[in-house]
Amino acid sequence: MQVDEVKNIRNVAFISHGGAGKTSLIEAILFNAKATKRIGSVDNGTSIMDFDPVEINRKITINPKLCSIEWNKHLLNLVDTPGYGNFLHETKSALSAVGGAVVIASAISGIKAETERVWNFADDFDLAKIIFVNKMDKERADFYRTLGDIEQSFGITPIPLYLPIGKEESFRGIVDLIKQKAYEYPSEPTAEFKEMDIPADMKEAVESQRNKLLEAISETDDELIEKYLEGEEFSEEEILKGIREATITKRFIPVICGSAVKNVGSKFLLESIIDFMPSPLEREQKVAKNKKTGEEVMLDPENKDFVAYVFKTFIDPFSGKLSIFRVYSGEITNDTDVYNASKDEVEKITQLYLLQGKNFVKTDKVVAGQIAMVNKLKFTETFDTLCSNKKESCIIDPVPLAEPVLSFSLVPKSKEDEEKVSTGLHRLMEEDLGIRVTRDEQTGEQILSGMGQMHIEVVTEKLKKKFNVDVDLKTPKVPYKETIKISAKGQGKYKKQSGGRGQYGDVWIEMEPNERGGGIEFIDKIVGGVIPKGYIPAVEKGIREAALEGVLAGYPLIDFKVTLYDGSYHSVDSSEMAFKIAASMAFKKVAMEAKPVLLEPIVNMDIFVPEETVGTVIGDLNSRRGRVQNVEPQTTGQHITAQVPMGEILKYAPDLRSMTGGRGMFTIEFSHYEEAPSHVVEKVKEQSKVEQQ
Repeated sequence: MQVDEVKNIRNVAFISHGGAGKTSLIEAILFNAKATKRIGSVDNGTSIMDFDPVEINRKITINPKLCSIEWNKHLLNLVDTPGYGNFLHETKSALSAVGGAVVIASAISGIKAETERVWNFADDFDLAKIIFVNKMDKERADFYRTLGDIEQSFGITPIPLYLPIGKEESFRGIVDLIKQKAYEYPSEPTAEFKEMDIPADMKEAVESQRNKLLEAISETDDELIEKYLEGEEFSEEEILKGIREATITKRFIPVICGSAVKNVGSKFLLESIIDFMPSPLEREQKVAKNKKTGEEVMLDPENKDFVAYVFKTFIDPFSGKLSIFRVYSGEITNDTDVYNASKDEVEKITQLYLLQGKNFVKTDKVVAGQIAMVNKLKFTETFDTLCSNKKESCIIDPVPLAEPVLSFSLVPKSKEDEEKVSTGLHRLMEEDLGIRVTRDEQTGEQILSGMGQMHIEVVTEKLKKKFNVDVDLKTPKVPYKETIKISAKGQGKYKKQSGGRGQYGDVWIEMEPNERGGGIEFIDKIVGGVIPKGYIPAVEKGIREAALEGVLAGYPLIDFKVTLYDGSYHSVDSSEMAFKIAASMAFKKVAMEAKPVLLEPIVNMDIFVPEETVGTVIGDLNSRRGRVQNVEPQTTGQHITAQVPMGEILKYAPDLRSMTGGRGMFTIEFSHYEEAPSHVVEKVKEQSKVEQQ
């Protein structure tokens, strides 16, 4: 599978909401291109694109998959992407490596929130688009209603190239508005169809829609405008050229219709990808930065220096690490050393592969514009840049991804599995950049963060299937802290006599509030040797260790000054341990007299919601004790900024999804600590008692 010229390559991602039929459509295309002998099915687990055991079990796409096929002397790299909200960070990564997108619109459900999000991702990367209206054979399918939904959702005028013959159960073919021909399909999903007359009841609709198409095409060229105004016919070549120009420049979005499971329209989609989508020579040049100078470099596919960008990593139990990359200039062959400019390391390329879902196809060479895979690179990770020339190396900026929004405490069901869990999570983080794993120093919990409930569940499912470890998920503890509000003084005296040498330590301390963020300051004001200098560090240590457990609810007490100003010792019975215990006793006594308070963490939230849900979301934030700081209009809705107690939003992701119909997004970042209200203090103290018991 070798391509002769870069102009004959097309790199296209299939995008939409989950369940619209992306994977099924690619399965039909693979069958048409004779890459498979039968059309795989997502429902019965025979799809060659969704081959991960977790994907087969859940019947959804979780990771982007690549299939490379030949069609009419062109090489097409088609990327199947996730459509469910928890995995759209993977879709965004994949879109960074292609030049066009096929947007699947369901003729039943139309445009959903996730389709709007991935459409915006495609706009971010300035991708050309074609829309395929799928599921025309299903109950409640309506082509024209879907066109209206597309226009309303995306603010564009969709221009059909094909119209459906019949609908729902009676859907049996399509009319080609370019060639003015009709095609009837058999009930079985073969690659065959036969030409037929345009149905009489469709001639008026065909004429109307063809005129819209020709009018839209005429606007791409001054000569075509003249011909159109004078009523002259366009040649087929002029029509195809006009659609291509309009698609690449995004003047309009062409629309095709069909049924993936019945294999209706998929061949025409293939031809449209070749005819209308850009090659790597058109609108696909990538901007990089010279590693030494930082100057921007435009990567030219015709340049001989090899530059490639890794946009996806898989961890395979048998093949090891698999790195999928897009070549932007030059070419690469087997048994070649390359320089990883992102890691400043040299890697060995042993065997190159093209992919057809789960099938690897060996290849000797990969040229500019192609997408390929290599395994067992030691240092390379997702978003790294590979180069042939170290002296003139460059780096392609990584794709900015949203931060995780939902966290759980991860607890292995067996203590013996702790190391296996850590190893498994590390490998999964290489594969999925939406995962974060941290250790909360205060609570000691291992925190797993992801893009939503399903994302977290998938991670734990992969841990079990790939690494054979079971874990429990628990809501993480809120990292409350404590502090004091006034000054107080007091004594801590530890005296123990039980025969033989005893224990004796006696300290007097004063505690006072420190400025927020000032930490713990220890001041030694002992004079006259009432406490020997050798015991002073033990006093400080006793106070700092006691502060870790606070005095209200077991949380660290912070931001205070403590002055050691008096005490006494015994020449025989005193010891470092005795003074450490005395200091701890003094701390607990004095801190309780210094009006201790509970501090709760406050986070900054950036929330993006549709216009019609702003009131609901703001009302919900108020109920969570949030303070809305600003509401700013955006092109697709409203941007709300707010400060909210962390304890109120531990499970905010599913709530926001419910309030906004899946269209809301948010990010959070820690801001500061504030004194918690009395009802929160009582609740936290009660929880602390239960945990201690």
